[in-house]
Amino acid sequence: MKSHQTAQTMKPATAAKKLGVYLEATPAEFQEGVVSRAELSALQADPPEWLRELRRTGPHPRPVVAAKLGVSISGLARGGVTEPLTTEQIEALKAESPEWLVRERAVQAEVRKEAVRIKEKKAERAEQAPGTRP
Repeated sequence: MKSHQTAQTMKPATAAKKLGVYLEATPAEFQEGVVSRAELSALQADPPEWLRELRRTGPHPRPVVAAKLGVSISGLARGGVTEPLTTEQIEALKAESPEWLVRERAVQAEVRKEAVRIKEKKAERAEQAPGTRP
């Protein structure tokens, strides 16, 4: 029985997602090929100039836009933001501070607070009754 060691590869869309960049803004050779895990690791460890520039100026995918604005992806959609944004556009939105952004940031703050409360409650229960399930 012969053992073949093949490199695991991923589609460019998956690699772009893992790198936190918008696929359509990447170079054509990146979009058309496949990316091995070793190549992905190399890109993460020592990003080429195109990747550094994309991360710096965008356009950014929705998860990155949401994180930079401090809202959820759903909050972006409720605010009418459905397209990738550049860093400049994100900064303009922050400066403008539209009503929807203020509202979604407040919602996100409440969600985080609730997550902390639940985590603390679980930890408290675990301390009170070690060895039993809450």
